[in-house]
Amino acid sequence: MLGCVIHGQDDLRVEELPVPAPGPGQALVAVHYGGVCGSDLHYWGHGGVGDFRLKEPMLLGHEVVGTVIAYGSPDASGPAVGTAVAVHPAAPCDACPECVEGRRNVCRDTRYLGSAARFPHVQGGFAAQVVVPAEQLRQLPKGLDLRRAALAEPLSVALHAVRRAGDVRGRHVLVTGAGPIGCLVVAAAKAAGAAHLTVTDLLPAALEYARAAGADTLVRADDPEDAGRPAEVDVAVEASGVAAALDTCLRLVRRGGVVVQLGMLPPGPSAFAGNLVVSREIELRGSFRFDTEFDQALELLAAEPAFDGLVSAVVPVREAESAFALAADRSRSCKVLLDFRS
Repeated sequence: MLGCVIHGQDDLRVEELPVPAPGPGQALVAVHYGGVCGSDLHYWGHGGVGDFRLKEPMLLGHEVVGTVIAYGSPDASGPAVGTAVAVHPAAPCDACPECVEGRRNVCRDTRYLGSAARFPHVQGGFAAQVVVPAEQLRQLPKGLDLRRAALAEPLSVALHAVRRAGDVRGRHVLVTGAGPIGCLVVAAAKAAGAAHLTVTDLLPAALEYARAAGADTLVRADDPEDAGRPAEVDVAVEASGVAAALDTCLRLVRRGGVVVQLGMLPPGPSAFAGNLVVSREIELRGSFRFDTEFDQALELLAAEPAFDGLVSAVVPVREAESAFALAADRSRSCKVLLDFRS
């Protein structure tokens, strides 16, 4: 079978891999689609994500959907063979202090598909068939097809970021960065009752995807005179991973407002307007991955066909490198999916 393995910076290979066999408590899944995530692009373009650096070849991918082929033991519990499923990519330890406190998304010993956060790395889901713990399978809700379901993981990230922001009902929310995650934050905030959504980005094409996701005001980030730029907002979500965008959030959020840092900043120290955090009593909160939001994301996707507009391309796995190049070019794409059936 074919799989997408990253060997280092600029070294992505589509390789023939052995078909894995599930063990006790595991399921074998035929992967139909895998979404190319910003973290996958960072492994490809930079050899790591934030402080997580590649130390060995790794099968990429954590946004995967498909159908159940088999279980490793006859008494395994999970969706029936042949059922369409999404794969929750995280396996927290359920024993560390964070898990005990109900913050499994920041588990200190979690296993996350396609992540170099630990060594040996956790191999990902970008292969025609993958083995995962059966408990990580989620049967798709009625009416949700596999193509749209491939957005479940990034939508979960967005839902968690909005949850970290607190109650956004009736609020003016700023989102910096109109990549796939930023656009999904727009959709998540809208679903949570935000009154007005302003999105900033450098690229007009990216801003149009934000409009499709439900943004009310679009602002060119490189134009300080843009008439749509708000005087202040109640909540800001930084979704680009760029320090300048964090500065924008801190300067535009109201006194006592909340800024959620969702985008992964470059490794090492990052300068930010700390005095504003003090003098305006701004709450700066981090947001990392998700937990139970995955099930909420599937329900939201099932209820809203408009999410289909955020999938800009579906590319055969044999053309993975061109798919990555397309996904990295936000002037031409939003969410790019790999098709592992071809």
